[in-house]
Amino acid sequence: MNIRITFDASARDFVLDAFGKTSRDGFVVEKACPGERVLTPRGEEIPLKEFAGIRRGSVIFVKSDIVSLIEAAKAMES
Repeated sequence: MNIRITFDASARDFVLDAFGKTSRDGFVVEKACPGERVLTPRGEEIPLKEFAGIRRGSVIFVKSDIVSLIEAAKAMES
């Protein structure tokens, strides 16, 4: 079964908090260590305005740029 939950920007902070994350200086960061920015699988920092979601497989954060979204869509197909 492939479960997907979608949300809009109004729920963004709630979703981040549920995964122990928050935002600081315009980036997604670890809630317990706000100086530590969350990275994508490609090692990129995630600006809050580009946060697109989280996918299954540990906790994998996704940016909203086209390359990241294509990679996430391919990963969710399997």
